[in-house]
Amino acid sequence: MTEPTDLSALSHLAPELARTIVSVASDIALVLDADGVILNVALQSPSAAAPIAGDWVGKRWSETATGETRSKIEQLLHEATVNGLSRRREVNHLSATGDDIPVAYAAVRLGKNGPVLAVGRDLRAIASIQQRFVETQQQMEREYWQHRQAESRYRLLFQVATDAVMVVDAESLSVVDANRAAAQLFDFPLDRLLGKSAVAGIEPQSRNAVEEMLATARANGRPAEIRARIIGKTTSASISAIPFRSDSKMLLLVRSRAIAADDPSAATPFAALVERIPDAVVITDSSGRILSANAGFLNLCAASGENSVMGKSLADWVGDLPSIIKDVRRHGIAPRVGSSIRAGGKRVGVEVTATLLEDQDQECIGFTIRRVESTHVDRNESIGDLAASIAKVMLRVGREALPELVGETTSLMERHVIAQALERCVGDHTGAAQLLRITAAQLEQKLRQHGLSDPASGFSDPASGFSDPSS
Repeated sequence: MTEPTDLSALSHLAPELARTIVSVASDIALVLDADGVILNVALQSPSAAAPIAGDWVGKRWSETATGETRSKIEQLLHEATVNGLSRRREVNHLSATGDDIPVAYAAVRLGKNGPVLAVGRDLRAIASIQQRFVETQQQMEREYWQHRQAESRYRLLFQVATDAVMVVDAESLSVVDANRAAAQLFDFPLDRLLGKSAVAGIEPQSRNAVEEMLATARANGRPAEIRARIIGKTTSASISAIPFRSDSKMLLLVRSRAIAADDPSAATPFAALVERIPDAVVITDSSGRILSANAGFLNLCAASGENSVMGKSLADWVGDLPSIIKDVRRHGIAPRVGSSIRAGGKRVGVEVTATLLEDQDQECIGFTIRRVESTHVDRNESIGDLAASIAKVMLRVGREALPELVGETTSLMERHVIAQALERCVGDHTGAAQLLRITAAQLEQKLRQHGLSDPASGFSDPASGFSDPSS
């Protein structure tokens, strides 16, 4: 190991050296004795550290630092004593205002028995720049994730929408994005639909009118709607456009829905259609808790607003949700499941389609819910549904283990028997429990297990039908 340079000749000049170094190359310089006591302080003027550094003379250097950095001072002194020169280390000093003053020090020993000269650079300007950088980065990350969440929500709703939906550039009227329903309606492969004119699938005699409607929505910034004919379709379609901005770019959300000749909504004004979208669309997490819901769902279940349903379980409104979720997680989709929904204190029949949505951040489930006319399901129809459900379970023989198939069949039978008991007793839980020869508590547990329990009334009408978990 190389012996350190003997600087003992400079030991008596330590205060002058400190002042000289501060004036040309640093912010602070300390002269310390062998025990680490401060003998002299030199500061570059002006310095924010001056009011407190002036009181350091006679104190140990370590006493001027915060608790977590005192060990660094001991290391600086040890290295200077042993090697003659220390590595550079950052120390935080206490200040009168309570804010720490970060200083980067290096120490040199002036001779074997001479004083130690510690030279420091105030890091507050650098720390301020670093802090602003971190805050800016955090703000950018927050904005990015807000944009990502909005985009993710848009994408999820896009996937489960049953109507044809396209995002159109408002200036060029070319298709920027589209869902599969749009590709099917206009008879284009999805990848070929992108980039085409928004009126490419419209019959020639209707194109000018549709283009004018899109231009009107773009110019006014308000929704517009028109009826037109689709190429190759025997029925007309309702085509609506809603303007919106994304990254300072004007876009149009174009929604197309084929209309049968006897569809009463054909004569419905567009404003009414916007206020009550026919299909309710809900996105939940994998357990069924609502992440987002459209106006159609809020209207269907008579909710006061999206905030009133966010974070709550969809099972609070839709019957048989556990069975639907189990089915969709197993098969990826649960198409057209008959169920019921609580709306304004009563239950109405609905048809539920659920799709498993694989997002990068979390697994979600998209539900489309459409109200259907209530029809009574008599005992023979219910038995037929049960037989069909069990038959579908049997189709999975060879693909799934026996215990799982038997367990699902047993669950279907048990649910059917409970529903029949409740129907015979007109919803009387006590009577149904006696009929089944189980306790009322056991029946309540079974109702929750099979999704037959209505959060509002404690009973789900068995006449509304039951879902087929094997659909």
